[in-house]
Amino acid sequence: MEIFLQPDTWVALLTLTFLEIVLGIDNIIFISLVAGRVPEADQKRARLGGLTIALVMRILLLLSITWIIGLTKPVLTVADFELSWRDIILIAGGIFLLVKSTLEIHHKVEGQENDPETGTPSKTMDFTSAIIQIVLLDIVFSFDSILTAVGLTDEILLMIIAVVIAIIVMMIFAKPVGEFVNNHPTIQILALSFLILIGVMLIVEGAHYHVPKGYIYFAVFFSLAIEMLNMRYRKKNT
Repeated sequence: MEIFLQPDTWVALLTLTFLEIVLGIDNIIFISLVAGRVPEADQKRARLGGLTIALVMRILLLLSITWIIGLTKPVLTVADFELSWRDIILIAGGIFLLVKSTLEIHHKVEGQENDPETGTPSKTMDFTSAIIQIVLLDIVFSFDSILTAVGLTDEILLMIIAVVIAIIVMMIFAKPVGEFVNNHPTIQILALSFLILIGVMLIVEGAHYHVPKGYIYFAVFFSLAIEMLNMRYRKKNT
């Protein structure tokens, strides 16, 4: 525990925790959207269950860090283009996000959002299906999170502490974020568009082109700020 007596340790821990929270934004948005499609009685379980699975998965991956680093070695060559398991996982996850988000947008724009008899939002996903989808995306997001942490420090303990703190923070804000997203249709579309952007970024990353995440998050927060102004304007005029 001598490492906690060094100032650099606390700087690294704060930096790691902040990055883990930022990188978890896309995860919590996806979980909120998926949880919003299950029956209301199961939504809390879906949110907390998804984040708990994310926590366990990331800790297990951190404890298998040597194996994770090994996944960055080329295993497949296509026309002189080398692909590692990491690249394949990122590309597959990106495609899944693109398809899932596009179908959700189509459902909201063209589909039937409310039950014709009760007028309540129709739910088209059971709890098990929601958890399976959350687990699949957790795997992809966990790889991104872990590889970022590895680039900042060699201390596994610091990585685990940062991940635990970040997940706890996300658990605290999961319900208000989920309710806000699911109660505002325009925010839902914006969130789904954000996931499409993340999906494209994952595919590009898998193709060995680095995209600074700061640009993407800035674009998202800027769009969100504009939408908040639009919501306030509509409320004022209504």
